[in-house]
Amino acid sequence: MREGHQGTGPGAITPDGCAVDVYRRLGAGIEPDVIEAAVPAGASLLELGCGAGRVTEPLVRRGFAVTAVDESAEMLEAVRERVPGVEAVRSPIESLELARRFDVVILASFLVHTAEHRTRQAFLETCRRHVTDDGCVLIQREGEDWHRNLPREREDPAGCTVRIVSADPVGDGVDSVLAEYVFPDTTWTQTFRSRHLSKEDFERHLGEAGLVVDTYLTDDATWVRARPKSP
Repeated sequence: MREGHQGTGPGAITPDGCAVDVYRRLGAGIEPDVIEAAVPAGASLLELGCGAGRVTEPLVRRGFAVTAVDESAEMLEAVRERVPGVEAVRSPIESLELARRFDVVILASFLVHTAEHRTRQAFLETCRRHVTDDGCVLIQREGEDWHRNLPREREDPAGCTVRIVSADPVGDGVDSVLAEYVFPDTTWTQTFRSRHLSKEDFERHLGEAGLVVDTYLTDDATWVRARPKSP
């Protein structure tokens, strides 16, 4: 496990505390709609941190050519089961080197809020390295009050209550976040570390990786389209 990350519940748990079977069950949410509206039809997509393929599957069904990347062999096994024939690559995001570029790179699941600055910059540099000069990077970020407006919960169409229970400071602007995934038959938890980023901090980190915000795609600014900086 990564420092400060852990998970409980049946089945495989990834190094960041994610339960593979949770992501086999959860629905795709609004993510495919946001992505489809923000990029050209039929674009080539590099999905970083694809998990069990809950977003990969609807994107492929909508005609996108998706390359799915995750560091977990168990997650990729779930992707291949869900989307037969999809290109699935096992690699940490920060060290990914595919020697080709894509119309769109997706960094979802709030991965940009990783606690370590070096890891965040490596994530964003991977995005820039793999996107075409006229392409775009779609990033999912946390809402401004997400570490304060707690506890909160939502009902997933899969029959799960997703609950963010707490966010406790552990120093240097980082919180330890506890999430629960409550299904009728079982419950999983995940504890992970997350660093709040203001818009200014977020945009500064993008700039350091050679990216610039094009537009905030949602009213709550949780989805962002960035583009490579002009030479």
